[in-house]
Amino acid sequence: MIPRTLRPYFIRCLPPLLAILPLTAGAEPQLNSWYTAQSGKYARIFTSKENEATGRTSTTWSRGRGTQSSPTYAGVHEIHHDSRWIYIKTSGLGFHVMGPWYLNEAKTRNFPNFPGNTATIYRIPRRPTAFNGTVTTGFGSIGYFVDGIALFDATDTFSYINSSSSDGSPLGGGRGDGIWNRDAFVNEGVTFDSANAHQAGNLHHYHANAPAIRHLLGDSVDYDPVTNVYTESFNGRHSPVLGWVSDGHPIYGPYGYDDPEDPGSPVRRMTSGYQKRDGSNGSTNLNRTGRTTLPQWANRLQGRTTTLARNQYGPAVSAAYILGHYLEDYAYMGDFGLRQGVNFDLDEYNGRFCVTPEFPGGVWAYFTTIEADGTPMFPYNIGRNFYGTPSGGTTSSIPAGAVRSFAGGPSRQHGISSLKREEDAVVLTWSTVEGGSYQLESSPDLTTWTEEGAEFAAESTTINTEDPSSKPTSFYRLRRTGIADYDQTGFDNQFEDGQTGGNGGGGSDNFVATFTGRPLPPVNVIEELRIGNPGIPATVVSRDSGTQLTIAFDATALPPGNHAVYVIFAPPGRGRITLTSTNRFSR
Repeated sequence: MIPRTLRPYFIRCLPPLLAILPLTAGAEPQLNSWYTAQSGKYARIFTSKENEATGRTSTTWSRGRGTQSSPTYAGVHEIHHDSRWIYIKTSGLGFHVMGPWYLNEAKTRNFPNFPGNTATIYRIPRRPTAFNGTVTTGFGSIGYFVDGIALFDATDTFSYINSSSSDGSPLGGGRGDGIWNRDAFVNEGVTFDSANAHQAGNLHHYHANAPAIRHLLGDSVDYDPVTNVYTESFNGRHSPVLGWVSDGHPIYGPYGYDDPEDPGSPVRRMTSGYQKRDGSNGSTNLNRTGRTTLPQWANRLQGRTTTLARNQYGPAVSAAYILGHYLEDYAYMGDFGLRQGVNFDLDEYNGRFCVTPEFPGGVWAYFTTIEADGTPMFPYNIGRNFYGTPSGGTTSSIPAGAVRSFAGGPSRQHGISSLKREEDAVVLTWSTVEGGSYQLESSPDLTTWTEEGAEFAAESTTINTEDPSSKPTSFYRLRRTGIADYDQTGFDNQFEDGQTGGNGGGGSDNFVATFTGRPLPPVNVIEELRIGNPGIPATVVSRDSGTQLTIAFDATALPPGNHAVYVIFAPPGRGRITLTSTNRFSR
């Protein structure tokens, strides 16, 4: 979990400078899957295609309902929980560069709104709700992706108006009859940015495949920052959790195990249970019959019979109303006698019960559906009905008794994110909050501290200390002295200016732990993380590699001495394993 990173500070110290380690207590995916690695980073957009071409980003902007007169911080910046709920606080803005947005392919007409800080508090059931299958998704947010961006369903909220022979539209005509509902990707995809996102008012959201967060999570997506283009590139690994729906069930990326009960089976792209109504597999051929009937899933959802009245017909299939223009242009193959697990992977709700890396005992989960090249495939993330009961949603406050498990954004504690040796110097890279100002300090004994050089902002460059011969033994820490003005709406800055953190070489609340032997497990698999024996709890800052963790802990709670880090976890079907760091934290 590394927020805005300062360029390396060249710091000479004792040759065997102590490394730093990471770990976490607990392995609850609802708590641990949120993307916080870049917390403390400003939200940025490309305001135009010209700025996109030159790589010029903006931290302030204004258009329509989306106005950012001050910079704001991206993503989820607080996570709380109690016995029933997970609560997130988010600006609703992505860590990737968002935009630009246009109304036409030629990019000559601006989309009417920019995104903005929504200061959202959203709660999700701590345990997935049981199968219901009768509640329609509706409009607006139906969950959140792990980067703090809202999840919308497949419709754009407009439908066909039989009496006027036209679609409802934001430009006039009303919402529509609600029988033939427009597909957002097909009808509004031209307004999406490269990450397949746009805004309703100032609410930034995804309707379909979300390549930006998938790229940040390592889910088979490459990114070219020069062209601002995401490209599907399958890496052979199971997709991670991409988000959480308000019924408490996770959404995974497009790749899962071939055998839903066997984590040792090959990983492949999941196939949708829906197809176009083109006459194949026994479906109605709308090209011949016209839109005079609904598919069975829509009849069940809308409470209608198979045959519609004339005043309920949709338009004939044409260039203006292509097959796929409406959600009801698709049929669920299970209604034709085809079988899930044989002919297709995902059920009517766009999910399945299966084992996953995060749920080795099994879970019912939604999956993103795509073509092989990454093109979104209907129904994209979730079917028209929720699988469970959507008891979660936006809330006005977090209960006083809820436990805060993460504080980021302007509250993010700085620390050492990496260190390496460069010739006769040791290079420390500090994680910081963008917009923060800092002072580097040194000490020969962890008692007396001396300022090193001038105060600097989080955008500054490197600092070089004196020759090792003149300063053979030194400890280093960083003190935050202030923070630039930012949009404080929805944020609670819990970091007091003057607070120290990230001491290099000892006395630090952060440590990089190094392990040998078997690789470290994924962070969400770790059951217990502690430093010292019997020790004190620690939390994971980052999993730097298969052999290194950066952890955070209260160093003042440790007795004097050298303390190892312990990672405890249980692989599927095996007993608990304890890994011990080869280096030690010295206090």
